[in-house]
Amino acid sequence: MLSGCAAGPDFKRPVAPSASSYAPANNTAEPTASAPVPVGESQRFNPAADIPYDWWTLFRSPQLNALIEHTLKASPTIEAAQAALRQAHENVVTQQGFFYPTVGVSYAPSRNMLAGNMGGNSPGIQGNGSAIQTYSNPAGPDYNGPAYYNWHTAQLSVGYVPDVFGINRRLAESALAQEQWQQMQLQATYITLISNVIAAAFQEAGLRAQIAAINNIISINRENLEIMHRQLERGYLAEIDVAAQEALLAQSEQALPPLNKQLEQTRDLIRALAGNLPDQEVPEFFTLADFHLPEELPLSLPSTLVEQRPDVRAAEAQLHSASAQYGVTVANKMPQFMVTANVGGMASSPDWMFRSGGSFFNLTGNISQIIFDGGTLRAKSRAAEQALIQAAAQYRGTVITALQNVADTLHAIRTDADALKAAAKSERASKTVLELSGKQYQLGYISYQNLLAAQQSYQLAVIGLAQAQSSRLGDTAALYQSLGGGWWNRPEMTATQDTASPIVQPHTLAPGDSAK
Repeated sequence: MLSGCAAGPDFKRPVAPSASSYAPANNTAEPTASAPVPVGESQRFNPAADIPYDWWTLFRSPQLNALIEHTLKASPTIEAAQAALRQAHENVVTQQGFFYPTVGVSYAPSRNMLAGNMGGNSPGIQGNGSAIQTYSNPAGPDYNGPAYYNWHTAQLSVGYVPDVFGINRRLAESALAQEQWQQMQLQATYITLISNVIAAAFQEAGLRAQIAAINNIISINRENLEIMHRQLERGYLAEIDVAAQEALLAQSEQALPPLNKQLEQTRDLIRALAGNLPDQEVPEFFTLADFHLPEELPLSLPSTLVEQRPDVRAAEAQLHSASAQYGVTVANKMPQFMVTANVGGMASSPDWMFRSGGSFFNLTGNISQIIFDGGTLRAKSRAAEQALIQAAAQYRGTVITALQNVADTLHAIRTDADALKAAAKSERASKTVLELSGKQYQLGYISYQNLLAAQQSYQLAVIGLAQAQSSRLGDTAALYQSLGGGWWNRPEMTATQDTASPIVQPHTLAPGDSAK
């Protein structure tokens, strides 16, 4: 009877999605396109591969590894999420404390005075150690002195609320689900922070390559303009030709400030992600040559993805909490039980409190049931039921969004590999044109301006190639992020749970269950 039964539905984990792939036509069996340029390797998908917790090391960049290591130690977002998890755990411990009786002790000494103006045979008091006795005043009616006495009371109080219908167990179950939700929020914070740092590093590398190409284009246009000015002075060119070249130079110079702005803002972002102030520089700088592309990519099945994605696991924990809260509202409509007991002693001196005649005790049981409350409890129960329905729908929506995220990333990996292949062809063709133009210029078949035009076309192809390379790197990082980021392989996680499965199975708490 003391353990009772928990009212409301027992939580059952949602069924994993039945999808077998991330697209109607599964195109992950074939490797991606390749290109003979840096980060142009062909990538293949391995459904059996697991995701390491330090997956960013697969890009083989010591600078990136150092930056992420510093970021994980210094970022205030990680510290805040860790504190939130500790707070959630203490809330679980707090709620579990209601499974047990409350025990308290009290001691109340007092010094008392009774008025002495009650006349001749007014009663007085004296202590015999265990009780107060009355006596007649021998002084007669002329005696008006007060009477003094000491009084001591000590008692031990015990209160217990039997969890007959499971209110406390459902509340503890809800608190544990909230702790699991906060744990997933912490893992999501890790993954998001790491992914943002990696994305910023890739963006910096791509911007530096584009800025270098734009500076080369500006130099080419300036050199070409100087030649055209000399030709104009000698009458070989019309002024409109020079004006057209000045416009081209201005356009190329106009393209540079936005790229410089993006680069500086990216550096600002990296410093902020690393927990640095704006004037505290991060020592790591990135170029495309610093990275290598992982050639084997993991590909979790949809049924496994819901076990790995922190947002899906967090939505499941919210669903679990809503189920427990619904049970609380059902149990609140049931009778409530309470048992209290007090034992102690009282006397005019402490050493007589627990002797014969000074001790006391009482034992009280109480059963209460609300008869009428204007429909409040019923409305709360219906509201909690709708909250449970809402949480279930939100969980399904989160699963669908997670599957879509992976599907989008897979499409991006394949199509951006094709784009990089095309950009590499364009770069090679432009480089060939530039080499042939150089030979023609040396033989006198073309003018120097034609050579400069070929150099400019090549630099434009270099910009396109840099953009395709940074996109390819970003797609790969996005896949690791969308598959869950390997949080279950983090050392502090594997030290506290079964490494065969990243799931901490939810259960209904009983008295004495550990929150850990």
